[in-house]
Amino acid sequence: MAIPTQHASPSSGASSFRWVIVAMLAAIILINYIDRSAISYAIGPMSKELNLSDAQQGMILGAFGIGYAVTTLLGGILVDRFGARIVLAVSVVAWAVATALVGLASSFLLILVARAALGLAEGPMFPGQTGAIANWLSGRERGRALGYSLVAVPISLAIGAPIVSYLTAITGWREMFILLGAISLLWMPLWWVLFRNHPEDSNRVNAGEIAVIADQETQTPDDNAVDAPRERTSWAKLLTNGTLLANNWAFFVFGYFLFFFMSWLPGYLEHTFKLSITSVGWFSVAPWLAAAFALILLSNLSDTLLRRTGKLRIARSYLIAATQGLAALVILPVAFTDNLTLALILITIAVAASMGANAAFYAVNIDVARDRSATSLGIMDFGFAISGFLAPALTGWIVGQSGGFAEAFMLMSALAASSVIITLLFHRPDKA
Repeated sequence: MAIPTQHASPSSGASSFRWVIVAMLAAIILINYIDRSAISYAIGPMSKELNLSDAQQGMILGAFGIGYAVTTLLGGILVDRFGARIVLAVSVVAWAVATALVGLASSFLLILVARAALGLAEGPMFPGQTGAIANWLSGRERGRALGYSLVAVPISLAIGAPIVSYLTAITGWREMFILLGAISLLWMPLWWVLFRNHPEDSNRVNAGEIAVIADQETQTPDDNAVDAPRERTSWAKLLTNGTLLANNWAFFVFGYFLFFFMSWLPGYLEHTFKLSITSVGWFSVAPWLAAAFALILLSNLSDTLLRRTGKLRIARSYLIAATQGLAALVILPVAFTDNLTLALILITIAVAASMGANAAFYAVNIDVARDRSATSLGIMDFGFAISGFLAPALTGWIVGQSGGFAEAFMLMSALAASSVIITLLFHRPDKA
């Protein structure tokens, strides 16, 4: 009797270098968020030394977003044109220099310029990440890969405060910025040596891994491969496609939640519950750690749903709607409670829910516009930058007018509810 011939699957003996790339992206995102948020912990001693007014402090804190809004869009176009390798390398060198320049600045105007320059330099970061993952991961692994790299955001927010505070205490705020700039610069040579825009150009990737990345090993339950060839994505599609527009709005709402809690959670806890600065720091850690856990869990869930159903609507759209809906529900009671424990539990759930679908937001840009995914991400991130202006400023105005945070929480609940409705109505990546 003849013995059947065994055929090895493409993944047999496949290398796993793509996950090294994901780890490198996570590392630079961690550095990115520590660098951009360091000013929040240095503004106190900086203001005392330079005699800055409250208005000048506000301008310094907001200057980053001005530059960022410009180059996150431009960065996406550049990544799609020249590749993530060169764009991220130049970006990291530029932001390392800009970070160090904050420490060398001797006046309000020079710090303002340095902070705007840091925003300009960091703008291409997430379009570059998206472009790299679009080329290095198949549709069935992108949600997980994006989650593993984006989890660096909440982790950096959880650990950034003690790291930056400690450095400032032992060295001074000027030396702290110079040291952060030097640390950022160390990443770039490693990236330049190890990364290539396409895995087939890397000598660290074998044929088995190329097959896995090309998605040749398995098919989804429907007849169409997730990464099946499509017509080239036009600017008209990027700006008018219903799925991308719905995704952009939902991501704007996510950004509003993120920037609200980044900038106002300590103030809310101090104002409402009369906590000390030390206590506020510890209470602020739990929501970001919960967000990190949720992001990893739900990014894996998104890929699992895609493998089992073959439906992007289920794997991406419903996940976004569910998490935004939960955030809308749990943040509303915070407006009416004076119980610290209950408020912290609800806030932790809201932060974790709003950030939990972060990888799905990013993946949709690749699912719908893979050939111009970085540009699509840049457009989405432009709205995110706008939320970075609005959330702190509008919340400050609301608190100033009302004397409390109730209306601010009600506004966030309404925004999250609107994103659920828009996602369920228009977010259809399978048809896009």
